[in-house]
Amino acid sequence: MLAFSVATSAASRVGERHYRFIWLLLAFAAPALSGCMPATTHMASADPADPAAKVAPVSYRSTIAPYTSLRPATPAPWRGRNEAVTPQPKQER
Repeated sequence: MLAFSVATSAASRVGERHYRFIWLLLAFAAPALSGCMPATTHMASADPADPAAKVAPVSYRSTIAPYTSLRPATPAPWRGRNEAVTPQPKQER
């Protein structure tokens, strides 16, 4: 906000051409100067590097729990199943 007020007051003094230059300068200076800000990050939960941090207990859950084996199964007659899904021939007029 301070940069905006400085830019507008400076631009009102120098004229329209320099006004664009000030905005252009601010547009490139702001991202460059934002890298100089101190890095203060607050974690939402416990720090992962803290060995004393409380964590949820580890438990086992099977990834294939509802699986039931279907073998041995007798093969179905393939010719009947194949003919059931084939398209019917068109009748000629």
